[in-house]
This record gives sequence, C-alpha cells and structure tokens, in this order.
Amino acid sequence: MSERARYALWGSSGHAKVLADLIALRNGVVVALFDNDPEAVGALPGVPLHFGSAGFNAWNSAHGSSSAVHGLVAIGGARGRDRLDIQRFLVDHGLLFAPIVHPHASVCASTSIGPGSQVLAHALIAADARIGAATIVNHGAQVDHECIVGDGVHLAPRATLCGLVHVEDGAMIGAGAVVLPRVWIGADTIVGAGSVVTRDLPPGVVAMGNPAQIARRV
Repeated sequence: MSERARYALWGSSGHAKVLADLIALRNGVVVALFDNDPEAVGALPGVPLHFGSAGFNAWNSAHGSSSAVHGLVAIGGARGRDRLDIQRFLVDHGLLFAPIVHPHASVCASTSIGPGSQVLAHALIAADARIGAATIVNHGAQVDHECIVGDGVHLAPRATLCGLVHVEDGAMIGAGAVVLPRVWIGADTIVGAGSVVTRDLPPGVVAMGNPAQIARRV
C-alpha cells in the first residue's frame, strides 16, 4: 500500500471538515491545522492546531523536510484574496499545492485547474474551461464550456456559470446564482445568492436580484 499523502490546512472551521473528508477519500491525511484567530478551536479531533505565521514556522521547523507535505487553504466565502495570500506564504515555505477534485465531481479532460483549487462533490466543469489558483468550485456548482475563472474565486453551492463566462480574481458567485452566457464578472465582485446575472458587472461591487442590479460597492 502506498504512503498516504500528508496535508496541512490553513483554516479551522467548517470548510476544514469538508476538505478533510475529501482528503481522506483521496487516501490522504491531515496532519496539522493553522489559523490566524487565536480563539479558534480545532475542527478536526486529534489534529494539532497552530496559530499564525509564528505557529506555522515553529511547526515547519519541527516536522522536517524528509517527507513532503501538501497544503490547502480552508477558507471559504468572499475571502479569495486571503486564500491567495496564505497560499503564496505556504508555497514560499515549502508546502506543495495541487488542485484537489472530489471523486463525485465531473471534470472534462480538456479543462485546466490551478494549484490549490478545490472542486467539491457533484460539481461540473465542462470542456475547455479554465480555473485559476486557490479557487473553490463548491458542491453542485457548474462551470460550462470555455468559461474562464480567475484566482481566488468562490463559486458557492449550486452556482451556475453558463458558457463563455469570465469571472475575474477574487469574485464570489453566491449559492444558486446563475450567470448567463458571455457575461464578464469583475474582480472582487460579489453576486448574491439566487441572483441571475444578465450583463457584465464591474469590479468591486455587490449585485443581487433577477436580473441582478448593483446594490453597493464592496
């Protein structure tokens, strides 16, 4: 039997539990948790929790480099920029980042998925779609053909991108929202749950409704 891949997760809340289950399905094991919140409680029984960059550096020095450790950032919501920053920090300190895909997701062979991105159960990514780094394609989300999804994006559960949609870095598409074909979503924009986006949205706004209208700046 092959050695189980070891993972360290940054983030110790519900999303860490989701990733831990996915890692176990991929014959991996979580060996450490990290969080910036000194009051955080470990989400995974028996897995040690360390705090902040100082806690990470101490752990990283102690565990040694004899065995590779993979990293994932377990932070959901509209915090894509945080995911990217933390992922860069962990890469700089030697952790390995690759995309992780649930065995019950459907991913076309012609797609590309960036390092640290997470494709969860029953998600669908269609032909020639491109997914950036540190992006979450959550449970049941759908990315149709030739979509371009940037770095640090979060497609919440059952969000749908129709064909040829472009979502820029750091944006979030809320649960059950639909983005119609060829629409462009600007960087850091948040689309509210259940919304239907029929036209391009600029960077850094919150939009909601059917059809989606800009409600405010982020």
